[in-house]
Amino acid sequence: MKHLLKLEGTYYKRVLWLAIFTIVYNIAEGVISVILGIQDETLALFGFGADSFIEVISGLGILQMVIRIRRNPGSSRTPFEIRALRITGTSFYLLTLGLVAGAVINISQGHKPETTFWGVIISGVSIAVMWFLYRSKIYYGKLLDSEPVVADGKCTLVCIYMSVVLLVSSGIYELTGIGWVDSAGALGLAWLSFREGKEAFEKARGKECCCAEENINNN
Repeated sequence: MKHLLKLEGTYYKRVLWLAIFTIVYNIAEGVISVILGIQDETLALFGFGADSFIEVISGLGILQMVIRIRRNPGSSRTPFEIRALRITGTSFYLLTLGLVAGAVINISQGHKPETTFWGVIISGVSIAVMWFLYRSKIYYGKLLDSEPVVADGKCTLVCIYMSVVLLVSSGIYELTGIGWVDSAGALGLAWLSFREGKEAFEKARGKECCCAEENINNN
């Protein structure tokens, strides 16, 4: 029994460190993406960086969640977690509006980024990191028999989808130089941001993230 409790404590520590790493990584990714997005005039990369900052807010709520369920696995969300979810949802909706408006302006004006090279690099790194977090959170969530941790891991898939959208749009622009491709990528990010905003508000109202209901083979 004592051995099992020790193992459980070790697993929760690892989940806690994964949550902290997620926050630190998103801060770094957000700063780099926003700076390079402005420098290279690529809306998709800028929007991707803005999304990373919003994920930091979400990550703080998740960090609180991990601490809470470690102390009391059957407890309800704290006011801090609910507030973080509402702020996250509002931020995602605002990002959606900004990306759609920016894409419409860029397309109407025939705007073309200087380069999307860094979009390719950053999205590639992000896919690798988020896949690691996705697998790790689900792995430890199952070991702990914790649905909230597993659900958080599955919701990391949205970050992977965003990275893929950035990778595809940035790669196509680098190969073809077609200006509207960057704006199309931004619109793809806008759609995913809208979905994340909706899910955040649903979770704040007590519903679980819909990505937790996806039937994914994790073996």
